Amino acid sequence: MARQGPPLQTGEVRHRQMAFPAPPLALLALSVYPRAVARVRLTYSPDCCRHRRRALRRPLPRTGRTTDRPARNSQDSRPTMPLNPAIAAVTDRIRARSATSRAAYLDRIARAAEAGPARAHLACGNQAHAYAAMAEDKDALAAGRAPNIGIVTAYNDMLSAHQPYERYPEVIRAAARAVGATAQVAGGVPAMCDGVTQGQTGMELSLFSRDVIALAAGVALSHNTYDAAIYLGVCDKIVPGLIIAAATFGHVPAVFLPAGPMTSGLPNDEKSKIRQKFATGEIGREELMKAEMASYHGPGTCTFYGTANTNQMLMEFMGLHLPGSSFVNPNTPLREALTVAGVERAAAITALGNDFRPAGHVLDERAFVNGLVGLMATGGSTNLVLHLPAMARAAGIILDLEDFAAVSDAVPLMAKVYPNGLADVNHFHAAGGLGFMIGELLDAGLLHDDVVTIAGDGLTRYAAEPKLKDGVLVWEDGPAETLNDRILRPAASAFQPTGGLKQLAGNLGRGVMKASAVAPERLVIEAPARIFEDQEQVKAAFRAGEFTSDTVVVVRFQGPQANGMPELHSLTPVLAVLQDRGLRVALVTDGRMSGASGKVPSAIHVSPEAAVGGPLARLQDGDVLRVDAVAGTLSVIGVDLDARPVAAPDLSANRSGIGRELFEAFRRTVGAATDGAAVVV
Repeated sequence: MARQGPPLQTGEVRHRQMAFPAPPLALLALSVYPRAVARVRLTYSPDCCRHRRRALRRPLPRTGRTTDRPARNSQDSRPTMPLNPAIAAVTDRIRARSATSRAAYLDRIARAAEAGPARAHLACGNQAHAYAAMAEDKDALAAGRAPNIGIVTAYNDMLSAHQPYERYPEVIRAAARAVGATAQVAGGVPAMCDGVTQGQTGMELSLFSRDVIALAAGVALSHNTYDAAIYLGVCDKIVPGLIIAAATFGHVPAVFLPAGPMTSGLPNDEKSKIRQKFATGEIGREELMKAEMASYHGPGTCTFYGTANTNQMLMEFMGLHLPGSSFVNPNTPLREALTVAGVERAAAITALGNDFRPAGHVLDERAFVNGLVGLMATGGSTNLVLHLPAMARAAGIILDLEDFAAVSDAVPLMAKVYPNGLADVNHFHAAGGLGFMIGELLDAGLLHDDVVTIAGDGLTRYAAEPKLKDGVLVWEDGPAETLNDRILRPAASAFQPTGGLKQLAGNLGRGVMKASAVAPERLVIEAPARIFEDQEQVKAAFRAGEFTSDTVVVVRFQGPQANGMPELHSLTPVLAVLQDRGLRVALVTDGRMSGASGKVPSAIHVSPEAAVGGPLARLQDGDVLRVDAVAGTLSVIGVDLDARPVAAPDLSANRSGIGRELFEAFRRTVGAATDGAAVVV
């Protein structure tokens, strides 16, 4: 493999191409990457983006290091778009609310950064244990002068999204060596597939697995021998858990490497119709299995815009992926080149160099607000309403449901990806993807550009897209216009003027609805309630033909303390059938729905949950409920709930079987859904 020209150094400009602030790009042997590109050099063009803003001088920890980078395009005097007042107000409110906790957090990680990795101070016996299996890297590790990258991997080959990670450690070690660094697998974390556990007992462990992942990653990094960390994770609880760990070890730079979505299979809307036919008995299991296998057919993330792909969007909006890397398919030359480039960034941004970018400085209040903006603009998964507060708390930042509501009111819905539309994430990416969307939102003043990212200062970099040109990895201008306005639209002519999620509040508590997937005429449902205490009771009532009129289905005692807050996605086909029959139906629950859930209006995450005496525990069959996503209300009409007793069902069956015994301590100590339903933060 050959280089093209001399290596570019940090901040050097040549032929109007500016390198990412990094050492020369790693060149991998073909024996490591059989399909690797012939030449790889990481460049960034200051002319490539429509959004040219000056990089800011950013404070870094008390090591005395600073980043002083040239302007993106000093010849262009185009002013930066002023930040939208609503976005500025949300950011200021979060900053004020978090002032004490954030200051304590920054002080803690600054002190940790000053101490640095302990490997140089370890006893010889300690070091020998750490390096015993590292073969050709032993000498470099023992010397302690080369950056050592810790790999935290969520690899398993049961989970299609994580199967591509099998080869990543080998590739990462080779890429690290090529830039004078070393890399070790610090540890593995569990990664369960919610698609496997939907409607099963194992789903009751799903949300708690996020905190287990954070704990496991913390154990991996506790060896304190790493100058940077690379996190390999994609799916629902894995990325939030890894972010909690990355923030906890906020003095250590963090790079997240995606694996990409599987190629498109059976369209998601066709799969949904087949599921509904199976629910009504029109087809058998053989035909259902054929459709499911045609939809989920290969390595990579499921192609609908659920929690896993929402996670990937967040990592770009929050500056922890390389620009444009989230939705590149696995096992392609571009995917492989981006993986190598991510390793190089990890090696370049440690405290041993001159571009130190600790994770705790990337994960500030502006990054989280940018994440909220991305969530609303894309119509992302409701699960992130749980995960983002927990992720933020790990960085000393306090998010509240009012922040989600305020951002949603200010940000237009720019994308229609299943379940909000018919397209999948591959279609979205081809239509212009995240680069187009970030550029539009920057132009509209709806994103903070003055942020720290792993790629450099400023979110403007993320309006570009990566390409391979003659084997060289470059970032160029993304499309100035959408390539398919049925999937992706400009901010000024979006699908709707407000975002995809709606906060609901009233005498039944606080909850949230994914309104972007609901038809406008169904955003307000007022009907008598049917009360159930698990989803199997709902299915049994459906099979018995009990739903013959407009109904609000209440499924209570599904919150984190009751049974771990499982997703109730297996109710979607049942409720969709009722809706298609002409009934006006809605769901109200203290549980969760999958990020793939769609067209039935669902008030979820209702808090306080029934298990702690919340209002849902006082409802009775026949109570008239109003679920109003227009006014943002959730209420029971004409009932004095305080005069009623609290239902107290026997929940002992939730305590054992399929590992539930191990999580009793979690159920007893977990926080409220409005705070992220967390145990460890």
